[in-house]
Amino acid sequence: MEIHNNVTEFIFMGLWGNRYIELLLFFFFLLCYLAVLMGNFIILLTITCSHLIEQPMYYFLCHLSLMDVCYTSTVVPRLIRDLAAARKNISYGACMIQLFTVHFLGGVEIFILVCMALDRYVAIVKPLHYMVIMNRKNCNLLIAMAWLLGFWHSIALLLMVLSLPFCGPNQINHYFCDVKPLLKLVCKDIHVVSILVIANQGMAVVSIFLVLVSSYILILYNLRARSSAGRRKALSTCSSHIMVVVLFFVPCIYIYVLPAGSENKDKEMSVFYTVIAPMLNPLIYTLRNMEMKLAMRKTWSQLSHSESQ
Repeated sequence: MEIHNNVTEFIFMGLWGNRYIELLLFFFFLLCYLAVLMGNFIILLTITCSHLIEQPMYYFLCHLSLMDVCYTSTVVPRLIRDLAAARKNISYGACMIQLFTVHFLGGVEIFILVCMALDRYVAIVKPLHYMVIMNRKNCNLLIAMAWLLGFWHSIALLLMVLSLPFCGPNQINHYFCDVKPLLKLVCKDIHVVSILVIANQGMAVVSIFLVLVSSYILILYNLRARSSAGRRKALSTCSSHIMVVVLFFVPCIYIYVLPAGSENKDKEMSVFYTVIAPMLNPLIYTLRNMEMKLAMRKTWSQLSHSESQ
């Protein structure tokens, strides 16, 4: 069947209609983006330049920080530009590329969070077999699987959207190209497509979230046998992971489980996982982690010492 597509570009309606509020948001998101870059690059530098890179937990954290930088960079720079611009336009091709990259990198990040939960589960539930199960080869395999699953998720979504006709209105009630606001512009019945989107994204996000919650419940259950010092250390690490999972998954569940036609706060909720979570992740993982703090001090003292020579 031939696809009738008369739309060559889309116009973002943005986060807010008020021009003065948008200028304030311009400075807010600019600061947030700089914080995302600085915080995650500090984590990347600290882990890669210290002994922490040998530990699976920090190896996965290194990949999570890289994903946070890449994922945020697909959305926030354009958002910052649009907040300062009079006309918030994006070509059809650029919109499809953004849709693919957002879901690809977001999918990879979700599966890296699953890898981190698996790492903590093995460390606490099967400590004697930890180094055998979570060796570097298996860690690399898990990362490769995260990239592969993220790719298949996003390519399936992209192919579905490319098959839809856009023939009239081109105003997207959002600040980036996402599947639900795009579905509202399709000039045919989207009932079946909406169900496919909920099945592809909504149920997948809910299922992964439930798996993560179950794994952390099992971890907490198995901590009863540990000493008080061991419990404190494990709880400190796991609580950081749980905070990150909640910050990322709860807004995703809210957005992708509800049908496309419903009037909800999609674009406001999207800010949590596109900007706020990547900005807070470095703080969550460093402020509650003494090992990370010590590694940061050592790395920065070595760097400053080498510069002074």
